[in-house]
Amino acid sequence: MDREKNQGTLRPEDYEEPQCLLNMDSPDERKIRMIPQQRVLQKLDDYMARRDVPGAERHLKYWLQEAEMEGDRRGELMIHNEMAGFYRKTGNREEALGHAEKALALLRPLGFEKSVSGGTTYVNAATACTAFGEYSRAMELFSRAKAVYEADPKTRADLLGGLYNNMALACTALKRYTEAMEYNRKALAVMEQEPGGSLEQAITYLNMADTVAADSGMEKGEQQIYEFLDRAEALLNGTDAPKDGYYAFVCEKCAPVFEYYGYFLTAQNLKETAEQIREGIVKES
Repeated sequence: MDREKNQGTLRPEDYEEPQCLLNMDSPDERKIRMIPQQRVLQKLDDYMARRDVPGAERHLKYWLQEAEMEGDRRGELMIHNEMAGFYRKTGNREEALGHAEKALALLRPLGFEKSVSGGTTYVNAATACTAFGEYSRAMELFSRAKAVYEADPKTRADLLGGLYNNMALACTALKRYTEAMEYNRKALAVMEQEPGGSLEQAITYLNMADTVAADSGMEKGEQQIYEFLDRAEALLNGTDAPKDGYYAFVCEKCAPVFEYYGYFLTAQNLKETAEQIREGIVKES
């Protein structure tokens, strides 16, 4: 299971790099008009919370054109990252992988290859690759992100935890089960120390159940699978996380997993909770 919070709802600093204020008045800088990244991301969140997919697509295309016209390469990087995630969610392989590659191509000109922006881009591109079965390519990109994130002690815990979760998924798909469980444990260790990390821990436990099922089979791994499912259920029901769009997203993503393993009531409750949150968001907007 991927983590929307790490691929779709990112902070501007995940794309922006510090600038020297002394250079802001140079001729080259005056030619560039930066797009409002914070507002662009907030508006995108609003569209997705309302499930307005056509509106979200128009929004992204508009701001990509604006960034290109104004020469804002940092803005282009952000939009290509978001479009890779958007088309991944809507199942458009060609567009998702195409925008991922365009984002990757911007890293060297911007000097972001070893920055948090580079790490974010590697993760987004790798997640798109995972979604469409390109697991080896995904692991190559995840490994680049890992090198960047682990080298910087200031890397946010949610980014690192999300990376480990996604690497575990790719390893499971590649039948590298021992390695997958190692990354799942790394994700837990990170998010257990993070305030409000309950949702990510729940996702990790569901990933662990899937890994055990793939490795050992349902019958042999039954006890461990149900243990992981019970832990995930407790975290989702007991979390003090805000009942916002991300919580609804997690509920929607977790429900089919519980359903698959026979936790039908849990799945139904999660679906109803997500729907109530979505309806509330629409009414408020």
